[in-house]
Amino acid sequence: MRLLLLGAEDLRVGWGPRTAAASCESPFLRCGHNAQLVLKHLNVFLFQLWINRITAASQEHGLKYPAFIVNLIKCQVELNRKVLADLAIYEPKTFKSLAALAKTRRQEGFAAALGDGKEPEGIFSRVVQYH
Repeated sequence: MRLLLLGAEDLRVGWGPRTAAASCESPFLRCGHNAQLVLKHLNVFLFQLWINRITAASQEHGLKYPAFIVNLIKCQVELNRKVLADLAIYEPKTFKSLAALAKTRRQEGFAAALGDGKEPEGIFSRVVQYH
């Protein structure tokens, strides 16, 4: 992964007045800018790594990643992707129970969409049954 990117000031060709302050300030500013780029790319890389780990672990339990995440949110499980990825690697039994929770929530959603009467009273539903 190439993390060092060149900015417009690095590609400039020409001569100009160079003072001691300017020659000391420019590398310092470039150093900070490059550090920001490295951190941004590192965060993107880690986020993709977490998603890949969660996807692999959830597919082992018969769920795709979007269905797993959506059903955990519907169950009000507020774990971020970093924690879910760590659970998938180091605590597979805990992750299995979370996958089972998401799977049961998904089945309840299917049953409610089919209109078998398990939906609580007073809840507005877009499922309309014509008798």
